[in-house]
This record gives sequence, structure tokens and C-alpha cells, in this order.
Amino acid sequence: MNFDITEEQKMMMETARQIGERFGLEYWRQKDGAKEYPHEVWQAICDAGIAGMMVPEVHGGLGLGLIDLALCIEELCKGGAGSTLSQMFMLNPVFGGVALALYGSDAMKRELLPGLCDGSMTFSMALTEPDAGTNSLGMKTQATRVDGGWSISGQKIWITGVAASKKMLVVARTTPLQDGVKKTHGISLFMIDTDREGVSHTEIDKLGTNTLPSSVVYLDRAYASDDEVIGTVDGGWPELLDILNCERIVTTAGLVGAGALALRLAVDYARERKVFNGRPIGSYQGLQFPLAQQWAELEAARLLNLKAASNFDRNLPFGSESNAAKLIASQAASAAAEQSMQVMGGMGYSKEFHAERLWRDARLFRFAPVSEEMILNYISTVNLGLPRSY
Repeated sequence: MNFDITEEQKMMMETARQIGERFGLEYWRQKDGAKEYPHEVWQAICDAGIAGMMVPEVHGGLGLGLIDLALCIEELCKGGAGSTLSQMFMLNPVFGGVALALYGSDAMKRELLPGLCDGSMTFSMALTEPDAGTNSLGMKTQATRVDGGWSISGQKIWITGVAASKKMLVVARTTPLQDGVKKTHGISLFMIDTDREGVSHTEIDKLGTNTLPSSVVYLDRAYASDDEVIGTVDGGWPELLDILNCERIVTTAGLVGAGALALRLAVDYARERKVFNGRPIGSYQGLQFPLAQQWAELEAARLLNLKAASNFDRNLPFGSESNAAKLIASQAASAAAEQSMQVMGGMGYSKEFHAERLWRDARLFRFAPVSEEMILNYISTVNLGLPRSY
């Protein structure tokens, strides 16, 4: 087992660090306040080759692995973005890149992957539904056979980045639930145009991650051709899980970076702020110990996440590692952001000191893209062998 970072990875991480710092705290504070999509930083990421890091060279990418991408995401988020920037990697290199690379046709790859690399093609994924929530197998969105393709109708909710996307990965039932047939049967994936007739969306007013709007998506007999099916008709559930577990890894990488940023802000403030005896408040163990605890938890999540990414790159099972890493990282990053606010006292409540934005954004990831409770359910049944409770 080798924990060394290669020279090539160090160079990539340094590039990511420079981009992260160029679009630093003030850039993200302004974008958050204006609720503006961060086009500039994403284009810089694409220009540096990071967006296409996992895309095969024949399609314009670097042909590298998920572990390389995770290391870069950490550095990008650490520079000032916090956890919300990792969502852009969910949308594009995962929902677009991983889905296409693993299960897309050769024609799809030739058409879409070069645009992912250069920033001209953007993606979103429509999975979650109002009545199903975490129970994705209970989805009601139906794709019905029509001449030459499919007619898709249903409603999705909390779909991120819809307005800025050109393609949407839609998850639907192509075969209704039937008694005696596994619920996992009958799920299919489609890659369709976001602006297609029959697709509409309405933005949700929310607490944080304001630079990436989330929407309710309505599908009213939206057409998808047979050529737009991703993977296997009716057999898309295990293929979807591969995509979602990669989503966990980029989420965790962003949370590790966000947690490190929150700790840095707290430490810098605690070193300078002096009260009572003229000593910096960072000398008090009451402030030191929570920060030290969160550092340890973030480091543990980071190592477990890199193991998950390494397993993915080597075609080994990675679901347990990716889920557990996300569980730890989401709790630690959220706690680190809140503790950073606590260290700053009243100033932690001020937007000028940035910690409140990191807290608002990180809090989302304790229940998205998968909740703590569902991860614990997964660990209980898969890793501990306990009976299902749901």
C-alpha cells in the first residue's frame, strides 16, 4: 500500500491550488451574494485540463483516474470556494463524463466528451422525485415506448445546475413495478437535451450553495431517441449506482477541502485575536481541541476517500469506502465551519469573514447527495450483515 503522491500529481495539485486561490474567498462571496453561476472558474478548470482529467485522450481528456481528480478538487475547494465547487464536478465529470465513459455509446462519446473537456458542454442529472426522495426505486417518472424511442413523463426535484446545463441525464422507469419482480428491474438512463420540448424547470429558493441553483423539473412527454439511452434498457440500476458512488467521491473531496479552509480561517483568526490577558485566543484548549478533532476526522475521511477513488480506478468494489468517507467528511466539514464561526464570535456571523457561507454550503451535504441515515443503513446491512430495516 503506497500513500505517496507522485510528482505528476503534485504538479496537478499545484495547478488546482493556483486556480482555487485565484478565484478565492472574495470571488465566491460575491457570486454567492448575487446568486450567479461561476462560469469563470469552471472555464479556468476546463482550460487547465482538470475537467477532462478522467476522459480518454482520444476524446480530448488526460486519461487519468478518479484519484487524480479527487486530489485536485480538494485543492480547488480549499482555495476559497468551499464545498459547493465540488457540485460542478458532480454535474460534469461524473453525471456527464463517468456516465458516458462507462455506459455511453461510441457515438455519444465522440459527440459529448470533447465538449466536457473544453467547457462547451455542461450536464445535470434528474433523479430525485418529490414523493420518492431517498427511495429512488419508488420513482414514478415513466418512459413509454414510442416509434424510434421513448416518451418520458414525470416530475423531479432538487435537480442542480439545470439552467446552465445543455444535457440532462434522466432516470426513469421503462418497465413499471410488478409483483414478484425485483424493484431494481426496469430502471433506464437517458441523456437528453435540457432545452428539449416537454422539459421545463422552476428554481427553488434555498439556504446555501447559491451559485448553483436547484430546480423542480417537469417532464411532459419529452422525447428520447433510442440513441440517447445510456447503458442497458431496464438494467440501469447498477449502472446508476456506479455513477452515484463516484458522485460521493467528488463530494467528499470537496468537503475535505472546505473543512481545511474553515480550519484555516479559524486558526488565522485565533492566532491574531487577543482578549483578557493579551494572549491569543488560539492558546486556549477550549478552542484548540474542537479544531484538532475536526482535523483528525477530515484526514480520516480524506484517506478513506482516496482509497475509494483508487479502488474505482482499479475496477475494485468501492461503494463501502465512498459512502463511509462521505459520512465522516460531511459531519467534519459542517462541524469545522460551525466551529470556525464560534471561534470568531460575532464576526463569524458576518459575511465578511466567510465562515457563515462555508457553513451554509457544507450543511447541505449531511443529507445530500445521500443522507447520513441511508449511509448508516448501507453500512449496517452491507458491511455488518444486519437485516434491512426498511
